[in-house]
Amino acid sequence: MAWRATTGPPDLGLSPGEHATLAKLDTPLRIQAFVDALPINHELDGETLSSVRDVLRLRRAHCIEGAFVAACALWLHGSPPLVWHLGCAARDWPHVVALFRRGGCWGAISKSNHAALRYRDPVYRTLRELAMSYFHEYCDDAGTKTLRSYSIAFDLRRLDPRTWVTCPTQCRMAHDALADARHYALVTPGQARALAPRSTFERRAARTVEYPRPVGTRRPRSG
Repeated sequence: MAWRATTGPPDLGLSPGEHATLAKLDTPLRIQAFVDALPINHELDGETLSSVRDVLRLRRAHCIEGAFVAACALWLHGSPPLVWHLGCAARDWPHVVALFRRGGCWGAISKSNHAALRYRDPVYRTLRELAMSYFHEYCDDAGTKTLRSYSIAFDLRRLDPRTWVTCPTQCRMAHDALADARHYALVTPGQARALAPRSTFERRAARTVEYPRPVGTRRPRSG
């Protein structure tokens, strides 16, 4: 697809209604409140990678879908549409957030069904600092800490908006570009082997979710 990134106001192909919805989200906190209010996408009919348009239409999202919405809103209000991939051990699911900066420090807007992997205030001087703020709580069902890496801040202006804002099918191209971006390790293999498991109390608390999935359905791929 032919696409040229611009530094001015983006023309993203949004409808007037879609634009009006995002135009109201003029601060990171308003964006976070909006994505929090979206029910979690449990992917009951199979894996999804919905565009911004489809999230606004369906009113549901998991982490990367929420990150696309957040990045789009940030872009409309003059901030770069940055997303960020947190890589993990193979037995767990990665997480994706939208990034923003204030006063030279990083913050994150995050769609998650769990309490611990959500918004981060812009107080982190580096992306590694920000990633480490998720480290202790990022664990699998057995209580093993699984966060292993973080990506560069990926600027979605590198991609045609038709691959993530108005894509009529699955946003596979945008997902793969982010997943394939350069990542930096958070721990060495030796450190990973020596990590203390989370306690029974911590594991029990981590099972609390905002939007329970229907009984008998599988865990969603992310979020």
